[in-house]
Amino acid sequence: MNIESDKINWEILKKFTSKGVFPNQWAFTLLFPIRNVFLSPRQLIKRIELQEDSTILELGPGPGYFSVPVAKELKRGRLYLADIQQEMMDYARKRLLKRRLFNTEYYLCDGKTFAFKDNYFDIIFMVTVIGEVENKDDYIKEFFRMLKLGGILSISELAGDPDKMSIEELKILIEQHNFQFYKVYGNNRNFTINFKK
Repeated sequence: MNIESDKINWEILKKFTSKGVFPNQWAFTLLFPIRNVFLSPRQLIKRIELQEDSTILELGPGPGYFSVPVAKELKRGRLYLADIQQEMMDYARKRLLKRRLFNTEYYLCDGKTFAFKDNYFDIIFMVTVIGEVENKDDYIKEFFRMLKLGGILSISELAGDPDKMSIEELKILIEQHNFQFYKVYGNNRNFTINFKK
């Protein structure tokens, strides 16, 4: 019996079920198709109003559950994946390359700023991520800077996420940074809320 190993495994299990950044050791659980009950990739693609030539930033892609279908839809566009965990980026990259999807870029975040040009993205989206972000205000200022005029910031929240924010909390948080509420899909338990610059 290895007490140190058991302690590490217990810590990882605690992170899986508690608030905060999702542990990369559990990334495989984010690929279970049961997720479609809450939000399918097809639903997400419609909700973010993806066009085949869009330039898109996905924040917190994890192992790329939504990244693969989004990249497939981008016939002339580009998908940028940004995460604070290199292990998650590596996992997503492996899945995308296996499917021969080369219209992607990968960016390791520092938790504060992004090295992208102003007015660069048509769409920025995240699924069950915003609640985990420590510096929410800094991130949202950066989103506003990076989005093109009329661009969409899309946030999806799902039942069961310990970091889930409500529709009202998100409206208050996002609108104070000059975004305009645009649309909401779903219900209070599982929803996507979109804002425009």
